[in-house]
Amino acid sequence: MARLAGMPAERTQRLWRALGFADVPDDDPAFTDADVAALGRLEALIDSGFVDLETEASIARAMGQALSRLADWQTDMLAATLEAAEPDPADPDAGVRAALASTALLLPVMRELQDYIWRRHLAANAGRLFLTEPGEVDRRELAVGFADLVGYTTRSRGMGGRELGRMVEDFEGLAADVIARHHGRVVKTVGDGVLFTCASPVDAVEIGLQLPQGWDAEDRPPLRVGAAYGPVLTRLGDVYSPVVNLASRLTSIARPSTVLVDQRLARQLRGVREYRVRPLRRVSVRGYDHLQPWLVRRRATGDLEADGVPAFEELLDEIADDVLDQPDDGSPQAG
Repeated sequence: MARLAGMPAERTQRLWRALGFADVPDDDPAFTDADVAALGRLEALIDSGFVDLETEASIARAMGQALSRLADWQTDMLAATLEAAEPDPADPDAGVRAALASTALLLPVMRELQDYIWRRHLAANAGRLFLTEPGEVDRRELAVGFADLVGYTTRSRGMGGRELGRMVEDFEGLAADVIARHHGRVVKTVGDGVLFTCASPVDAVEIGLQLPQGWDAEDRPPLRVGAAYGPVLTRLGDVYSPVVNLASRLTSIARPSTVLVDQRLARQLRGVREYRVRPLRRVSVRGYDHLQPWLVRRRATGDLEADGVPAFEELLDEIADDVLDQPDDGSPQAG
């Protein structure tokens, strides 16, 4: 295959592994003309200048990981269809034939739907090409948030596979819905948590407040959220920045069903009357000394009507403003 594609064999093997596929013995008939054509398309992308040799493996890894997860889900769905089929004692292979027929029918539909979704996401992301300075497409000021389930590991040990699968599906479904509704993007999900980004700090706070509220139920572990704001590097669909680490640390110290933010994000909420933003006691966490967490809550309508509450709230707002005027959160630890 390497010879037909006009590429060195070590390069094709590196790309094959980057896509997430295991090595294939040299004598096994595992490749087709479609594999050679795919390498030809990659070579055309490199010749066009859109992809260079230094990044081709990184791009292959990003695509392989995303599509591998999609393929896992589709395989599970087809397996469930096969499992649900009523066995026919007179024709033991009937279920297999039915599954193959379903696969032949569904795969082209899935391929077309995947192409449509990809195009829509490409269109949705293209707008930021015109909103950033030249050379800074991958560097943006973003709010980064983490939401994770408190006590997930302990709770999951007592669950069966189906029950655990339903809970994870419900969590990821709610997170995707709330985050998309408020113009955010799901960067990744990891079982008990989700990492998201937003261009707007207010949208990030809305996500942080609505997720625990929408998730709250007696049979579910509580949810907590941490968010921070600042410069972020976006690369191959992932995000990299001390802001990401800070959001993770805030999440780890948040109480169940609460939202903690850093000082920069808290400053972005100045003058937004819908929220109450209050400083908490400074803490030391891995990577940060004297970190100043800020608790964000929605301002209740009754707060504006109860006797004495407006004056007290204004006093607390003034105290919060004084703290916000101080230097930023504890600096990262040396080393």
